[in-house]
Amino acid sequence: MLIDETSQKLPFWQVKTLDEMTLEEWESLCDGCGKCCLHKIEDEDTGEVFFSNIACRLLDLNTCRCKNYQNRSEEVPDCIPLTAKMVHEISWLPRSCAYRRLAEGRGLARWHPLISGSCRTVIEAGISICGRVIAEEEVDLSELGEYLVDWFD
Repeated sequence: MLIDETSQKLPFWQVKTLDEMTLEEWESLCDGCGKCCLHKIEDEDTGEVFFSNIACRLLDLNTCRCKNYQNRSEEVPDCIPLTAKMVHEISWLPRSCAYRRLAEGRGLARWHPLISGSCRTVIEAGISICGRVIAEEEVDLSELGEYLVDWFD
C-alpha cells in the first residue's frame, strides 16, 4: 500500500471530509464565535432567517462557549447539535462558520484558532459575538423582533 506523503503532512481539515472526521476533530472546528447560539427568527413565507443579539441562556457571554455543552439539548430543547449532513442543509450558518467554509471548499480563515493557534483571534478579528450580545434572561423573548441585528456576515 502506497502512502501519500503530502496528505500525511497536511492538517486533517485539508484531507478529510466533514463526514470522515473524528468527534475530536469535528469539535475542534468550532471557532467559538457564538453566532449559532443567538436567537433567530425565520420568515415563514420566505424562509429567510434573521439573527438577534440575544444569546441562549447557556452561552457564557465572556468566553462564547456553552456552559453545559454535553447536556445542551436536554436543557435547551431548541438547541440543534450540528452534524456534517446538516451543514449542507442549514441556511442560517454564518458564512464565517468553519463547518460551512469547509463544506463550501473555502478552507479555514486566518483567524481560526486551528490556524492562528489562539482563540483570541476570533475576537480580535471581530468574528465573535463576545461583548455584543444580551443574555436571554434580560429580555422578554416575545419581543425578539426588537433585537434583530445585521452586524455579521
